[in-house]
Amino acid sequence: MLQFISHYTEKYTYLDSVKMALEGGCKWVQLRIKDATDAEVLPIAVEAQKLCREAGATFIIDDRVELVKQIGADGVHLGLGDMPITEARKILGEKFIIGGTANTFENVKAHCQASANYVGCGPFRFTTTKKKLSPVLGLEGYRSIVAKMREENINIPIVAIGGITAADIAPIMQTGVTGIALSGTVLRAADPVGEMKRILKLINS
Repeated sequence: MLQFISHYTEKYTYLDSVKMALEGGCKWVQLRIKDATDAEVLPIAVEAQKLCREAGATFIIDDRVELVKQIGADGVHLGLGDMPITEARKILGEKFIIGGTANTFENVKAHCQASANYVGCGPFRFTTTKKKLSPVLGLEGYRSIVAKMREENINIPIVAIGGITAADIAPIMQTGVTGIALSGTVLRAADPVGEMKRILKLINS
């Protein structure tokens, strides 16, 4: 399971980043645009959703529950400071995917109890794409969280996130997580489409 989180650089817009991820074979895209209004995000979200539909990819929007409902995206991802998952579930109903950010086993357990469909767990290491970073987990953090989940029979997909590069993928997947979420490592590559293809092979091998 590979999730791509949209970002912008001096070279690429948010939509460029989504297009390249999809061209590289990614089947799960999260549109994450901070410091903008829903009205500003709406045209980008509509276009990104169209691209995802054409590519047969799941389309998630970060934080904007009302916008997700308005355009009929596949789901929403909620950070620890965003709307509670239980509240989002009341607004969206059962058909939408709801993911939650976690930094500890307690977060994972709470999200599971609140009916989240998956957990984005991190950060793996320091990352420049996120402000107000939670404590860095590293491989040991994932091993510990996955072990506690097994002990308590918590079966929710857990996706590692935060400053992950291609070289980290094999060791992270060995910790027992379900998948990886990436952003910068793809966009910084000389050939982002080729990098996405290479990463997908690493995750699926």
